[in-house]
Amino acid sequence: MDRDIDLLHELSPVAEQLLERHLDNAREWFPHELVPWSLGRDFEAGDEWDPASAPMDEAVRSALFVNLLTEDNLPHYFRTINGLFGIDEAWAAWTRRWTAEEGRHAIVIRDYLTVTRSVDPVALERGRMGQVSRGEVPQPETVVDGLVYVSLQELATRISHGNTGRLLADRKGRDIMARVAGDENLHHVFYRDATSAVLHIDPSAVVLAVDRQVRGFAMPGTGIPDFGSHARAIANAGIYDFANHYERILRPVVLEHWGLESVEGLTPEAEEARTRVVAYIARVGKAGRRVNERRQYANEERQRRSPAMV
Repeated sequence: MDRDIDLLHELSPVAEQLLERHLDNAREWFPHELVPWSLGRDFEAGDEWDPASAPMDEAVRSALFVNLLTEDNLPHYFRTINGLFGIDEAWAAWTRRWTAEEGRHAIVIRDYLTVTRSVDPVALERGRMGQVSRGEVPQPETVVDGLVYVSLQELATRISHGNTGRLLADRKGRDIMARVAGDENLHHVFYRDATSAVLHIDPSAVVLAVDRQVRGFAMPGTGIPDFGSHARAIANAGIYDFANHYERILRPVVLEHWGLESVEGLTPEAEEARTRVVAYIARVGKAGRRVNERRQYANEERQRRSPAMV
């Protein structure tokens, strides 16, 4: 704990610089301007939700459900993030800003789903009550573990939101998910670069944290009801799967940006951890390639079996 406090104080000037950069790059936006309110109508008591009101692939519906309920768990994320990083004004200011932006995501996605009737509102509210009542969120062991985890998780969330939006048929939905994904990317960049700063201070601590967090990585929505089924549907649709995880997170961030394989000055324990996690990342990459090959084959088969256009 003392080491965490010392590290945060040492990183405080970095956090201040990264927050200033974030505020310079963040674009002000308003949820009410993005939601297609003209599509809305009253929900009469006793009316059952009809998925035909908003036809879409069920995997996309699963992604919208999971994405929103993940954002809904913000009170527990704030508790964890503030407990890890809220040590002084620079870090606390970042945590408050991050919380304000994340709260906006739940607002705009829920309004969009309610107005368009894209998701069963009863199931959505029951899911929210269950998710927030359980308060299940990742609990990184150290500040460095926390920085590594959120670097990966914020980028994973950005990818999931962005890919979900691209599969929506309406422009408003695509715009909303793109705007949310843009915020998530800025959050990722803050944490990624804070982690880079720690690499110069204590490279072994970062490599040990990378080993723990990469091999044990799980998205923060694991407490969502029936999360496993939703996650499988999301992966099968290519919204977020092994291929995304390797090609857009592990390779560009861990291997390239942080330069895991070339980090110097490691302790023997950290050297062992690096060997272990590099081998693990290679296995994820191999699994991702198999996923892509199977998906490409299935697409080709569907095209081959489809009646020829006349």
